[in-house]
Formats: sequence, C-alpha cells, structure tokens
Amino acid sequence: MDTVYKKSMEYHKKFGGKITTKALVNVSNKNDLSLAYTPGVAESCRAIVKNIAEAYNLTWKGRTVAVISDGSAVLGLGNIGADAAIPVMEGKALLIKKFAGIDAVPIVINTQNSDEIIRFVQQIAPNFAGINLEDISAPRCFQIEESLQNIGIPVFHDDQHGTAIAVTAALHNAAKVVKKPYRSLKVIIVGAGAAGISISRMLLGLDCFGKKCLRNLNIESVQDVILVDRKGALYSGRDDQNIYKQVVAAMSNKSKKKGSLTQVVKGADAIIGVSGPNTITEAMIRDMSVKPIVFAMANPTPEILPDAAKRAGAYVVATGRSDFPNQINNVLVFPGVFKAVVQKRLKIITSEMKIATSRTLEKMVKNPSANNIIPDVFTPNLADKVARAILRLTSGKKGL
Repeated sequence: MDTVYKKSMEYHKKFGGKITTKALVNVSNKNDLSLAYTPGVAESCRAIVKNIAEAYNLTWKGRTVAVISDGSAVLGLGNIGADAAIPVMEGKALLIKKFAGIDAVPIVINTQNSDEIIRFVQQIAPNFAGINLEDISAPRCFQIEESLQNIGIPVFHDDQHGTAIAVTAALHNAAKVVKKPYRSLKVIIVGAGAAGISISRMLLGLDCFGKKCLRNLNIESVQDVILVDRKGALYSGRDDQNIYKQVVAAMSNKSKKKGSLTQVVKGADAIIGVSGPNTITEAMIRDMSVKPIVFAMANPTPEILPDAAKRAGAYVVATGRSDFPNQINNVLVFPGVFKAVVQKRLKIITSEMKIATSRTLEKMVKNPSANNIIPDVFTPNLADKVARAILRLTSGKKGL
C-alpha cells in the first residue's frame, strides 16, 4: 500500500473520522437547562413562527451548510455508494470549517434516484444556510442542481462550478506564462462529466440551463473548446450525446472535428484532463502547439504525471494533487463561496459571482510562472478574499 494511503487509514482509524459536534453553551444546572431547552426555548420557536428569518439568528441555520452526496461519482473512485462516500464528505465539511470558519454537516443519501434526491434536499433545506452538492454523477447532477435553484437557499454543485472556477483562473495565468492571448487558446477537455461540461461552459463564456445556453458577454472566452468523452470528440449532430453534451457541442468544436483524443489534440494550446489515470500520453503532448499547457487533474492518479508531461514538452503543468506544483483544487473556491453565503444570507449563486471568484483567484498570483499559476490552498485569507469579491456584487442588496 502506498505510504500516504497507509498513513491516511491509520489517521482515520485513530480519530474515527474527521469531525464532531461541539456544544456552544454549557448545561450544568437547571437554570442552564431552562434556557437551552424547555421552557425557555419556546420563545425562540414563537419568534420564528412570527418571522421565519429569525431562524438565521436563533439557530445554527445562520452559520451552517450541508455537504450532500449520493456516492455515485466519488473522486477518482466512481460509484462507490453512500457509506463509502462518507470520508470524502467529512473531509469537505472539515475544509469548510478550516478555511471559512463556518460549520458544515456531511450527509450521504442512500438513493441515486434524482427525484428522491431533489425531494430530500427540499425537505431538509430549512436547517441550513446553503447546500453543497458533491460527487453526484453526470448527467443527473445537472438536473438535480437546476431543480433546486429556487428553494430559498443556494445549492452549489462543487464538482461543476468549483472546478470550472479554479481551472479558468489557472488557465488565464498559464496563458500569460506561455505568452498567448487567452482568447486565442484552443482547448481540449478530456472527460465530459460534471467537471468537463462545466469547464467547457465557463471557458466558452456560456450561461446554461437545461436545454439552452447563451453567450455571457461578461465572460472572456477562449477561441474554441473540444470536449472528448469515451467515444471521441463531441460535435453538433453526433449520436449518443445526452442533452447537456448536445447543448455544449452545438456551441463548441467549431470545425466539427471528429475522432479520438489522439486525433483531435493536434495543434491544441491546452489540454485539461478531468477523466481518469493515464488517458493523456506523451505522444499527444508532442502533437500540441508550441509551449503546450497540460492540466492533468484526475485524483488520485492524474491523466499523465508531471515529469512525463514535461519530458514531452509541456511548458505549464498542473494537477489536482497537493504533492505537485500548481494544485488546481476546489478547496480554492467552495469555502469562500459559502462564507459569502453565510455572511449575506444569499439565496442563489449567480454566474457573476462565479466569474468574480475566478478573477479573484487569477489576480492573487501577481507574477505567474510555470510553477505558479494558481494560489496555494493555504494562502492566508484566501476564503475571505473570495467572499469579499462575491459580496461586492451584492452591495446594498438583501440577499439575492
């Protein structure tokens, strides 16, 4: 067993997981009991009946989010089910507490029926200030998130938006390093699941909902994106594409290139992997344009290891791992997003907020270099800066 996996197993066994609950108040006598519980607690209940917004002030709702998964698309492990997904959801909750200072509760659901998940989230929404959907497989994740956008609190699928936000920031800085205009980039995305489709949407400057995508003129876009799944390049008119792939295919791959990754990667400026191990080869990188950019982001094993990518001529290399330079990870995004949610009692996360977050991450790297295109996850006050960027968009507004 690899050393890090062995140590992690010992770590989890020692502590029995990674999070716990802790009381904010002492209950050491009858007076304390009367305040924390009956009879005193009744007054808080009555106040919420009169004004439901008081739940934010009188309960944990005002500072707590839920991390919800069905275990159908966990990290690089695939459909491992609800119980096996708990360690990852605990980790996500831990990171929200660590980096944003707000409470988070991991919740796994023992169903992969989309309608049941939607109903479940609707039913538990009164407990939380926001919902972080996690590790739910595509295309179900798109339908689930879209169906939950008007439940009164933000529902944010981090695998989609967190990844797209971080990748976009990193690609802007990588373009500066290789001295190519961002708008000139031709990008290949390997993997057409939740992350791949969402990255392609953001790089193309699209706002998408269901069967419709519109150009967002506030988003600077790359020249073109070709999204590649197991059957090859997506293009308008290709058979066997779900509705979400169809919509993106109609607005990408302008030349309608067909074929495998090996065929369509030729001449590309950047390749972004959100698929699985060993799907990008050295030969593919050698076929790319000058100073190729390679983001191999599969976890725990990337599409190609950095040494191999550089040996093949990659000029800028990034992964999703913390043991290599340029870690592109969602933890750069979601703590700050949910900190803003709690501070402003936001009702929804908008496209403008996602753009502001990406630009903030990009600008935090003052002088990008081949080994420094994205902030380190331990950058002081990173979540605060992301939250402030979002909250500036809400100035003078009561939520959204």
